[in-house]
Amino acid sequence: MPLTLRINERSVPVEAAADTPLLWVLRDELGLTGTKFGCGIGLCGACVVHVAGQPVRTCVTPVAAAEGKPITTIEGVAHDRIGRVVQSAWLALGVPQCGYCQAGQIMSVVALLRNTPQPTDADIDAAMAGNICRCGTYARIRAAIHQAARQLREEP
Repeated sequence: MPLTLRINERSVPVEAAADTPLLWVLRDELGLTGTKFGCGIGLCGACVVHVAGQPVRTCVTPVAAAEGKPITTIEGVAHDRIGRVVQSAWLALGVPQCGYCQAGQIMSVVALLRNTPQPTDADIDAAMAGNICRCGTYARIRAAIHQAARQLREEP
């Protein structure tokens, strides 16, 4: 069934059944492989993208639910200031170890900082719940979130 998705500020026609998980359309049909498959049941966060500005788990989101809504993937997150600052903090603090979960982590952080510019540790815990890092880089992730938040406040 033909659908049109708005991904990273581009309209893209896709051929997919309405119930196909958005993850597989992004990866297999569109070649946007930055979004990762982790668990397949929406628990690990490796597949997070933004749909209409909200973080969603693409492994359990049918493609039809995203049609007509703006979608931002890790490939497009640097198009906005918050995304660039978060990615910069990630690099500066050497957050990734294996890197597999980091796209989903970054997408969740960008959504957090867009809605909560000065997050507390409790805000971070709530926003990042369910984003699993199998390498255990949680301390660096938290430090990078605080650094990005500071930078966003200090550099208008």
